[in-house]
Parts: sequence; C-alpha cells; structure tokens
Amino acid sequence: MRAQNSATNAGRIAVHTSPQATADPASGRLATGSPAARRAAGPAPAAPSAGPAADASPRPRGTLLAALGVVAFSLTFPSTAWGLESFGPWSLVALRSTLAALIAGAFLLARRVPLPERRHWAGLAVVAGGVVVGFPLLTSLALQTSTTSHAAVVVGLLPLTTAVFAAVRTGRRPSRTFWIAALSGAAVVIAFTLQQSGGALSTGDLYLFGALLVCAAGYTEGGRLARTMPGWQVIGWALILCLPLMAVGSVVALSLEPVRLTAHGVIGLVWVAAGSTFFGLYVWYRGMAAIGIPKASQLQLAQPLLTLVWSVSLLGERLAPAAPLAAGAVLVCIAVTQRARG
Repeated sequence: MRAQNSATNAGRIAVHTSPQATADPASGRLATGSPAARRAAGPAPAAPSAGPAADASPRPRGTLLAALGVVAFSLTFPSTAWGLESFGPWSLVALRSTLAALIAGAFLLARRVPLPERRHWAGLAVVAGGVVVGFPLLTSLALQTSTTSHAAVVVGLLPLTTAVFAAVRTGRRPSRTFWIAALSGAAVVIAFTLQQSGGALSTGDLYLFGALLVCAAGYTEGGRLARTMPGWQVIGWALILCLPLMAVGSVVALSLEPVRLTAHGVIGLVWVAAGSTFFGLYVWYRGMAAIGIPKASQLQLAQPLLTLVWSVSLLGERLAPAAPLAAGAVLVCIAVTQRARG
C-alpha cells in the first residue's frame, strides 16, 4: 500500500523517487518500488478515454479530419447537379445510398465488426433518416429548381443549426464568444449567398430548409455516437439500416424515371455515393468525436464558399466579386470559434 500511495503524489516522486520508478503508460502515473511491490499493488486504474477517435493530440487531428469532411461535402451539390443530368431525383438518391451501403457493408464484413449494441440503434436511425435519406433527397428535389449557389444558403445555416441541436441534445454549452462568432459567420454566408442569387427565394426553399433541419439532427446524433464507436462504423451501420429500403427504391425509381447516362452523370453518382456519403461522413464523424460537435460544425462555414468555387470551375456558374471578402470574414469567424472555450 505504501508503494501505491506514493504513486499518486506526482510532485514528490519527481524529486525523490528511486531509479526503479517507472511510468505506467495507461494512466500516466508513476509506480515505484521493486517489481514485486508493483505486482502486489495491482494495476493502476485506467485513464478515462474520449472514445475510439482519441489519440495523443486529438485537437489538430480532429480538426484536419473534420476539414476533410467539409471539402468532401462541398462537392456534393455540384456532383448532385451532374448526377441529375442522368438520373431523376428519386433514382439518384436511392442509387447513391445503395452504392454507399454496399461499400460500407464490404468494410464491415472485412473487419468482422459485430452488430452495434441495442441502445445505439435509435441514434443510428436518426443518422440514417437525416444524412443518408433526408438531406440527399430534399436537396436533390431542391436542385431541380435552384442553382447550387442558391442551395448554399442551407449549408450557410447548417453550422449554427448543428451547434444549437448539439447544445440541446448533449447539454454542453459553448461560450458566449463562440455563439457570437458562429452567428456572425452564418450572417456573412447568408448575406453573401443571397446577394449572389439576387436576394430572391426559389421554389425549392421549402426543401432546402427541411434538409437543413434533418441534416443537423443527423450530424448531432452521429457525432455523439462517434464517441463510443469509430466514425466509419456510425455511417456504415446507418447505411446498412437503409439498404433494404434504398435497394427496393432504386428498382422502383429507375422504372419510373428516365435514365440518360452521361459521363457527368456517372461521375456525379459515384462521388455522392463514395465521396460525400461514405468517406465524407467517415472523417466528419471522427473529427466531431475528437474536437466536439459545436467546434466541428463551425468549420462548415467554409463549405458554401468552397461549393461556389466548384460551381464556377465545374458547372460554369459565375462567382460574385465579393467572394474573397466573404471568404476572409468567414475564416476569421472559424478561427474564433475554434479558439473559443467549449
């Protein structure tokens, strides 16, 4: 007992311990005395873990992973616009989810991942309904009448909405500085995108605002689950949950909607399935688990501006001269949210 008690006083050990003192890698505490004394004292208690996504320096790694997710998501609207050249909106969404579920299923089978615990299935259903079915379907319907530039209004509001959902769902309250920066960033993005679209609201706005709500709920629940299981398993099981419905939906939708295969259409389908739905959500949920849902969500303030860049380069849409100013203001807001007290 003397050896175990001395192991808890790190300050004294640093000055007085013998050369036989060693560090326990699991807890970070020092254990002193002979090997026999350490065996008698028993194993040191394990340090609490933040989950599978935790590592030695979770903040930089988590920020990088979440940023990769934002880049992947920023290509979603242009890729969806390409996919709609070949498929109807219902066919595109069903095929997108089916292909992504097959990719996820292959990974789950190869790794022999056991089924999630029963308590996680309700949360996975929220992820499935929000980010696998709801957001892709509603935005695909909206993009039939809206440009990708106008649809970026949804993404401009999504970070703030996700932060609100996370505060309600998890009970964790970010600082006042965080909320001021988040509101400022959302205001900049909304003002910029509305200015670019001429300030007019399209007929697809109802779809867009619905997509905003269901996606924020799915992001929040997925970020919470990613603290207890790897991010790729969160989106993987959510996709598997939707596979029966989406497989049947693909057959029905393809029989009812016209199909005109083009290179753009196929590339768009492949990207929204493998890039946005599987890879993007995989790194996104890992990033949220490492740095927290509110901070990760604010990285998405850059997503509408990235989407506008892709819209210009891939779709030939015109970019407003105010884009550099808006980008600079958004980056400042992101920096403040990342440094604000969580």
